Amino acid sequence: MAQSIEPNIADLANGWLKSYKLDYKLEQEYFGTKENPTQIDKALDDYFSKNGGVGGNRPDAKLLLQDKHLNHYPIIIEYKGDKNKLVKLDSNGQVDNKTAKNEPNFKNINSFAVNGAVHYANALLHHTIYTDIIAIGMTGYKDEAGNIKHEIGVYFVSKTNLAFGQKVKKEYSDFSFLKKENFDAFIEEVKKLTLSQEEIDKLKEQREREIDISLVKLNNDIYKNEKGLGENDRVYLVAASIIATIGIVGKVQPLEKEELKSSTENGYTDGEIIVRKIESFLENRELPKAKKDLIVRTLSNTLLTENINKVENGESQLRRVFTKIVDDLGIYYKIGLTTDFTGKLFNEMYGWLGFTQDKLNDVVLTPSYIATLLVKLARVNKDSFVWDFATGSAGLLVAAMNEMLIDAKNTITSPDELTQKEIKIKAEQLLGLELLSSVYMLAILNMILMGDGSSNILNKDSLSDFDGNYGFGKTDSKFPADAFVLNPPYSANGNGMNFVEKALGMMNKGYAAIIIQNSAGSGKAKEYTKKILEKHTLLASIKMPVDIFIGKSSVQTNIYVFKVNEKHHKDDVVKFIDFSNDGYTRTNRKKASNNLKDTDRAKERYEELVNLVRFGKSKLTIFTEKEYHEGTIDPQNGEDWNQTAPIDTKPTLQNFKKTVSDYLAWEVSNLLKQNREDDSLGK
Repeated sequence: MAQSIEPNIADLANGWLKSYKLDYKLEQEYFGTKENPTQIDKALDDYFSKNGGVGGNRPDAKLLLQDKHLNHYPIIIEYKGDKNKLVKLDSNGQVDNKTAKNEPNFKNINSFAVNGAVHYANALLHHTIYTDIIAIGMTGYKDEAGNIKHEIGVYFVSKTNLAFGQKVKKEYSDFSFLKKENFDAFIEEVKKLTLSQEEIDKLKEQREREIDISLVKLNNDIYKNEKGLGENDRVYLVAASIIATIGIVGKVQPLEKEELKSSTENGYTDGEIIVRKIESFLENRELPKAKKDLIVRTLSNTLLTENINKVENGESQLRRVFTKIVDDLGIYYKIGLTTDFTGKLFNEMYGWLGFTQDKLNDVVLTPSYIATLLVKLARVNKDSFVWDFATGSAGLLVAAMNEMLIDAKNTITSPDELTQKEIKIKAEQLLGLELLSSVYMLAILNMILMGDGSSNILNKDSLSDFDGNYGFGKTDSKFPADAFVLNPPYSANGNGMNFVEKALGMMNKGYAAIIIQNSAGSGKAKEYTKKILEKHTLLASIKMPVDIFIGKSSVQTNIYVFKVNEKHHKDDVVKFIDFSNDGYTRTNRKKASNNLKDTDRAKERYEELVNLVRFGKSKLTIFTEKEYHEGTIDPQNGEDWNQTAPIDTKPTLQNFKKTVSDYLAWEVSNLLKQNREDDSLGK
């Protein structure tokens, strides 16, 4: 085995940096001092090391460079000294730093130059204000003549690529792109890196799977090792820790772990420090006072308790839990992942509760891919006004917000106009109602974490206490809803159809998509379904897989899609779709790395479903007419919403021929058998 020439590679590359007169720091050096480290120093010390321990991350070289716009870019460099040790990619072409179990792939991080540099870059994304980092790997070997042959890999690790990293397309033979006179041109090259929506969605899916694994691990850890914390306490501790560490650029510094001193001094306990940081954050987010007071009051009930702030062995339980949360989850909200974060948290936490089946059905939240389906079926776009009358953790509104922001990004070409539209979407185009106060808190926190569409999340009874007006801002104006999405509590009247009747009755136009227990469409909600059809059209009835809420509930659900404010006539065509096979295989294994697997073109099936509902059977590709049926319903009936494709029982000539053929084959077989038996007896 050839000996590593890493010292030669380091000497060559550091020689370049020195010749460019760049202020670079080597492995053991700090940007600050050991006694007074900078954010970058602390991040590298705090992050888990390349060997799995805590801290001690030492890149071979590091710089902090500034472009002409005065933006700072940390540059992280890692050297190796072997052939073919530049980078290890996974099957998706991503830097392969994670195992299937969402654990660090230390073998790759240690063995490959780029993988090590990207690992360090993730430490900075996780624990500093920097959101754009350059990770450089360099390796080489000596040829037969003793000459050094080297190769360089330059990767951009950023919020925009969800911290996976993208290879800078240009190839480099030295580090002169870091020279002051070349750096701006290099950054322009970096800015050309883009991801398609499809690529972004794929990366998001991967990160979402990682979040699921991290939440299970975190919850298990707290459940087993932290006594005296109920399920709500766990939810609130995660929410409080995240809010305290988000920060607002130029206004609120993220709370650092080191700021929690586990002091018993009045006013300086860990809980009081976190509460003050949350108050500062909410103040600068300009939330309405009543909403801010509610959040602080609710979180304080957990954060300020004596037990959680009690100091044992020099550390409070609160500091210990805060540290676990930031270390396990920090990267996901630092990279601005727009997913139903607290919804995932909520479902994971409530997995520990012994609810009765009925109660369980009322707290189960909609999986994110089903939420996105409902939003697409309700035809949500950048100009929609979307509301949800039983919003839970606001997962459906998060999905709607994502869809609206994607549409805005794809259709608005002016950066200024796009920014204004994004603000309007979050502040004015989403409204949610949630009666249960603990769940309402989650909805607010979810929208804050996702970029803050929390303005009009209201703690009201949507059936008796809501007049249709905005809850914040334009409180004297009606919310002009034209898209309604809902996963109601199934214990409500008519399985939750009472919410549908109320919401649609307050809309002048638009579309609605609801997921509900299917007995609502076959008689259990007859008093509501008949009234709904007097004013609105049922466009589609979709039978969903029975296991979409696996592990939480096992009720059969349907999605019903409506056109608002247009009476249903007896000759209106309804699209009945059996979506029992949606292409996903689900399991409910606690330790599984992925309980949702695309085993039969799931993405394509979901896309086809949306097209079938909108355009009809001309879009049939994967599905057949056994699963897609166009029919009519009786508007006066109200219990014929769950139809299936009719089975033709009339025999064809082919059927007759096959039956005769089968009978003759049976007769011949019997005759031959009888002959064999006769011959045998004759012997």
